[in-house]
Amino acid sequence: MSYAAALEHLNALGPELAPASPAATPAPRRKFDLAHMRSLAAALGDPQRTFPSVLIAGTNGKGSTSATLASILTAAGYRTALYTSPHLVHVNERIQVSTALSPTEYASADVPSSAGPGSLHPIPDEDFARLYFQVETAAHHLLEAGTLPHRPSYFEFLTAIAFCYFAEKKIDIAILEVGLGGRLDATNIVDPILSILTDIALDHMDYLGSTITEIAHEKCGILRPNGTLITLPQHPEANQAIGEAAATLNLRAISAADFIPSQLPTGSDRNRHPDQSPTETQPQDLHSHELPQLLPRNHYTITLDGAPLEVDSPLSGQHQQRNIALAIAAAAELRNHPSNDLPQTRNYRSYIISNLNIEDGIRTTHWPGRLELLPDTRPAILLDVAHNPAGAWTLRAAIAQLPEAQPRTLLFSCLRDKSLTEMARILLPLFDSSPDGSPPRPHDHIIFAPINSPRAASVEDLLAAAHSLGIPAHAAPHVSGALAQARQITPPNGIIIVTGSVYLIGELRQLAVQP
Repeated sequence: MSYAAALEHLNALGPELAPASPAATPAPRRKFDLAHMRSLAAALGDPQRTFPSVLIAGTNGKGSTSATLASILTAAGYRTALYTSPHLVHVNERIQVSTALSPTEYASADVPSSAGPGSLHPIPDEDFARLYFQVETAAHHLLEAGTLPHRPSYFEFLTAIAFCYFAEKKIDIAILEVGLGGRLDATNIVDPILSILTDIALDHMDYLGSTITEIAHEKCGILRPNGTLITLPQHPEANQAIGEAAATLNLRAISAADFIPSQLPTGSDRNRHPDQSPTETQPQDLHSHELPQLLPRNHYTITLDGAPLEVDSPLSGQHQQRNIALAIAAAAELRNHPSNDLPQTRNYRSYIISNLNIEDGIRTTHWPGRLELLPDTRPAILLDVAHNPAGAWTLRAAIAQLPEAQPRTLLFSCLRDKSLTEMARILLPLFDSSPDGSPPRPHDHIIFAPINSPRAASVEDLLAAAHSLGIPAHAAPHVSGALAQARQITPPNGIIIVTGSVYLIGELRQLAVQP
C-alpha cells in the first residue's frame, strides 16, 4: 500500500482530539484506556520494550526540551529516536531517528556512539506506509477478536508506528514527548528510565481538569515507583501535586534549577542583546537579517560537574532557558547512572556524554516554529506556536523586545477549544491601532485567518473577541490570502507576527518559504 493511501486511512480517523462541538449538546468524548494501547503493542511484539525511553510531559516546553535532549544524545553519537506532536507540515516529522554524519571505519552496531555524531531525520514515506498497514492489520485482528472495543485513535496509530520503527532501527534511546496529559497518553505504556515534567499551566481543560492541581496530577501519571524525576520549581499548585507524587512513589527527584543562569537582566532589559547598553536607543529601521539581535540566541555559561559549559541555543526567548536546563539535567543524569535495570532492554551501564557533546547538541537543536524568525523576508516574519495563555504571555515578553516604533501586523488563528478570550486579552492590545490604544499604534494591523481543522475557531468568533476589546481587526478568506494581505499592509521595516495555532504556523511557514 502507498504512502498516500496510509495518510488517507490515517486522516479518516479524524482529529486527535474530538472537536469541541458548538451545538447545545456536545458529542460524548472518547474515553482512553492504556489497556487498549498495551493490547495493540503486544500484538506488534511489544516494540517499546526493546529500547530505553525518556518520557517528557508538561503543558509548555516539552517539545523544546525533547528536541534539545535528542540533539544532545545525537551529538554524543547515539542512535537517538525522537517522537513529538503535533507536526507543522508533514506527519513524518513526529517520528525521527538519527543517523551518523560520517561513520568511522571502527563503527559497530554493538558499540554505542562508535559511529560518531549524527543528525535526526523523519521516517521515510515508504517505512511510514509499511508500518501503518502493519499496525492497521494488527488492530483489525484485535477488533475481530473483541480485544479492542474500537479502532485505535490517530495518536495511538502514530505512537504504535513510532515504536515499531524505533525497534527496527535498534536505537540506543528514545525521547518521547507526551501528546496529552500523561496518565492515559499512548506513550505512557513505556517504562521510562527518566521522567521529565516541564512547566504546567491551564490547557486542554475539557480532558485534564479545570485547575492546575488536577492537570498536574494527570501529568504526574508518567512517573514510576522508585523512578527518577527531573523538573523545575513552578506554579505552587503544580509544585504541591508533583511533591505529593514524588513522596508517594519514592522518587529520586532532581531539580534542573542549577542549570539556569542566575545573573539575568530584569524588567524591560531582560532579553537585551549583551552588546547593547540598557540606555541604548533601539534602531527603528531594521532589515530582517538584523532582527535576531532583538531576539538573540540564548548564549551563556553554566557549570556542570565542576566544569564550564557554554550554552549557545538557536531557541530564542528567556523561557527556553528552563527547557534547556531540563535537557542538560537529563543528559547529566543519563551519563552518571546506569540504565540496565529494565527487562528486555538493550543494556548500557551509562551513556558517554561529554560537556562538549552537550554544547554541540544544544547548538544544533532544530525546533522550528518557536520564536522562529524566517530568514531573508521583508517585511520580517516571526512565527511562534503560542497556542494557550501561557504561550501567549511568553510571546508577549518577546514582542516587548522589539522597537516600539516598528510597525507590526498580527496574523492570528486558534482552535475553538482554546482560551480565545484570554489569549485575545494578552496579545491583541499590543497591536491596537485605534485612537484609544495605549500606547497608540496607528501603523499596526490584526488579520484573522481560518485554519484547516475541524476544531478551528470561526472567523466570526475571532472578530468578536477583537471587537469586545474595542480593537480593530479584519479577516482573510484563507491563510495564503492573510499572508498576502499582511505583506501588502506591513512596511518593509515592519514585522509580521504569526501565532495562535500549530496548524496556522505549519501552513503559513510552508507558504512563506516558497520561492
